[in-house]
Amino acid sequence: MTPTLEALLQSLGERPIGDPAALRAALVPGLRAYLEEGHAAAELHLLEKRNGLSCARRLSAQMDALVRAVYEAVIRHLYPVDNPTSGERLAVVATGGYGRGTMAPGSDVDLLFLLPYKKTPWSESVVEAMLYVLWDLKLKVGHATRSVDECLRESQADMTIRTSVLEARFLFGERTLYDDLMKRFDAEIVALSPAEFVDAKLKERDARVTKAGASRYLVEPNVKDGKGGLRDLNTLFWIAKYVYRVRQPEQLVKAGLFTPEELKLFSRCEEFLWRVRCHMHFATGRAEERLTFDLQRAIAERIGYVGRHGLSGVERFMKAYFRIAKDVGDLTAIVCAEMEARQTKRRPVLDRMFGRWRRRYLGALESDDFIIDNNRINVRDDTAFERDPVNLIRLFWLAGRHDLAIHPDATRLATRSLTLIGPSLRNDPEANGLFLDILTSKNAPEVLLRRMNEAGVLGRFIPDFGRIVAMMQFNMYHHYTVDEHLLQAIGVLSEIEAGMLGDEHPLANRIFSSIRNRRALYVATFLHDIAKGRPEDHSTAGAAIARKLCPRFGLTVAETETVAWLVEHHLLMSDTAQRRDLSDPATIRAFADVVQTMERLKLLLVLTIADIKAVGHGVWTGWKGQLLRNLYSETETVLGGGAVDIARSERIRIAQGQLRERLPDWSDAEFEAYAARHAPAYWLRSDETRRLKQARFVREADKAGRTVTTTWETDAFRAVTELTILSPDHPRLLAIVTGACAAAGGNIVDAQIFTTTDGMALDTIVLSRAFDRDEDELRRAERVASAIEKALKGKVRIADLVAGKRPAKERSKAFHVPPEVSIDNELATRQTVIEVSGLDRPGLLYDLTTALSKLNLNIASAHIATYGEKAVDAFYVTDLTGTKVNHPGRQATVRRELLQVFEADEREPVQRRSA
Repeated sequence: MTPTLEALLQSLGERPIGDPAALRAALVPGLRAYLEEGHAAAELHLLEKRNGLSCARRLSAQMDALVRAVYEAVIRHLYPVDNPTSGERLAVVATGGYGRGTMAPGSDVDLLFLLPYKKTPWSESVVEAMLYVLWDLKLKVGHATRSVDECLRESQADMTIRTSVLEARFLFGERTLYDDLMKRFDAEIVALSPAEFVDAKLKERDARVTKAGASRYLVEPNVKDGKGGLRDLNTLFWIAKYVYRVRQPEQLVKAGLFTPEELKLFSRCEEFLWRVRCHMHFATGRAEERLTFDLQRAIAERIGYVGRHGLSGVERFMKAYFRIAKDVGDLTAIVCAEMEARQTKRRPVLDRMFGRWRRRYLGALESDDFIIDNNRINVRDDTAFERDPVNLIRLFWLAGRHDLAIHPDATRLATRSLTLIGPSLRNDPEANGLFLDILTSKNAPEVLLRRMNEAGVLGRFIPDFGRIVAMMQFNMYHHYTVDEHLLQAIGVLSEIEAGMLGDEHPLANRIFSSIRNRRALYVATFLHDIAKGRPEDHSTAGAAIARKLCPRFGLTVAETETVAWLVEHHLLMSDTAQRRDLSDPATIRAFADVVQTMERLKLLLVLTIADIKAVGHGVWTGWKGQLLRNLYSETETVLGGGAVDIARSERIRIAQGQLRERLPDWSDAEFEAYAARHAPAYWLRSDETRRLKQARFVREADKAGRTVTTTWETDAFRAVTELTILSPDHPRLLAIVTGACAAAGGNIVDAQIFTTTDGMALDTIVLSRAFDRDEDELRRAERVASAIEKALKGKVRIADLVAGKRPAKERSKAFHVPPEVSIDNELATRQTVIEVSGLDRPGLLYDLTTALSKLNLNIASAHIATYGEKAVDAFYVTDLTGTKVNHPGRQATVRRELLQVFEADEREPVQRRSA
């Protein structure tokens, strides 16, 4: 016990206090000060020594002393016993993480009060008094009071309790009780059930990882429970303790489970994860286990990471984190393989005979260096890779060719043999041919590439890929590290080719079989983000890398140029579809001028889909798919020799004729009057289906005498809801609509604005869906529409509505997105395109449209894109005279006013917008 705590106990005096409340009043303030001082000292120790494990052990030792002091105070001053009976014996035991002797600042204090046979009034009183003191200190205490027999019985029935006892550590009290428990626990439970325990722990791990996030490359990982986190290391050691009867990690080498190098890796992983976890608890003042974006920058700074080689400090820190998570995965595979080797039963006779046939078949056909071991490919001996380094690639090629899992022993040997991968192997034609076969395999190429990556082979064989292994992009858009994103993109591509996503991607599914450059498409998908993290533009740098690697892989000159073009332009189709007016001929002509051929258009469409879908769950939407299909269709017309900009008068005539045919119940006079209400832009930019619905909507409004009205419909496939608004036009109309959407929680993704010749606005606002069920979504749409109508009728002040919209908890305070405004008169035929990007937040679109209306600019259409915390909004505008914004002074004013919208964000950034 520390001198501080001894002095505190002495200050209580020698006489019994008797009253538990009085004892707590005398004891708790001093203990609280001890805790605070101890935490401050531990934090300083962590910052100075940079050793997380040392900090965790220090905190555990401090807690040992505190719990001991509480026990001593209770025994001396409340329930002293001079001659204890057999029922007045008690052992206090640490369990769980506390039992391991490691604690983070916010960790639970898990205690077992161990009794000889049953509770007595004395033991109940002592335990209760101790717990009340610990609770008064605001500690999270997990506790159990059991006899030795009860511990054994409940351990037998409950795997969680069994694990807790496995980690039990004696603190103080009756040592013989603890020794008796551990001796009987080893003999009666552990010795009889190693296979059961291993199986339960591995299943428990799978369930935990699934709940926390199945990939260890999620960009906001759970340090404690996520894949590759501390709990995985705990599981490894639990298994080792249970099966190998070890007590300390150092004994794992003697037990034959780890090599000395692997033990060093285990220790390095454990120290790093504890360092991160302790910093997280200290930085937040609570038991925070998820390494969120706002924490990542703070922890990176606390640990000491700074920017270098094109990566920010936080990106370098997260890359180190993900490498550790991968190392934990490697150690997990080693332990699993060893457990399997110990527990595997003899296979049935027929299976052994079949296995011998398969072994002979494989050896005769391709390589004598590999065998089939229990239906998995394994090396014949430990010199397989030294004999022929090409075997490091051939291992994965054979696994894919024969649809076999890879034996963990083979993976472990491959990882140990990475030094064999040098320039000679990288330039070996056979090795590159095998790799290209793996990459373009029709049998789960994503799985094969991930196996290569986790073994470390992929990054060594392709050093440019090695640079982006475990690299995260510090934003809210990308859900995975760069290497994981590329592998998932290959998986999506493979699924599209196999026809598995026909309902979701009908166009890509239909055209895939007509693609001639299949190999180029797979290679481009694999390489499209390979230059992330470099100072230069990653698309341009990636194209240069493609021109270097493709000949090495064995691609032709034409294939190489196709890959380089795809990598350089892999963002073009997505940006054009989401941020440009696809009804403007200038947009389609500009896009077609870059694409040039139908083959490139097909390749770019499929690559774009794979890229977006691999960003993360929920990023792909049917609305994005519809935009891509529209762009594809319009561009296909141009590339096929059609004219996207045939005579305006002819296009208007065709559009009006199509609508007239679909309104047979209208008289000619009625239709002609309606058609005359619309300006040419309406007939040129709206689609046929929308024109039909809007004609009926306007007719019903006129009959009912409604000058302000709305209608709505939802589309589950496109994942959007469309609101159509009819209202007298005025300059701030769109600002009012976007403000009402913001206040009602509508997230706008597109807007089409038209003004009739009689002064009415007919606007279509496209919202992303918020609910899976149509009925729920339609109720929300009704609320949004009602808010819009009230605002347009002047029943509410829109500024008050937006100001009252409280944003969610700001995670994007961790991000800095410099605002930018670009003004372009070449992108559209008749309007100026103003593109604004900056930090996303609630009401941003309302503020931007308000600023544009104050500048006396008419908005013809708005195209809204959000990439995590970054908003990119494009407005097609004209001056009040209907002309483009050409004057440099006028453009400078527009740019200045729009940038001022972000000034408050720069001082105090917020997270998300709803409009």
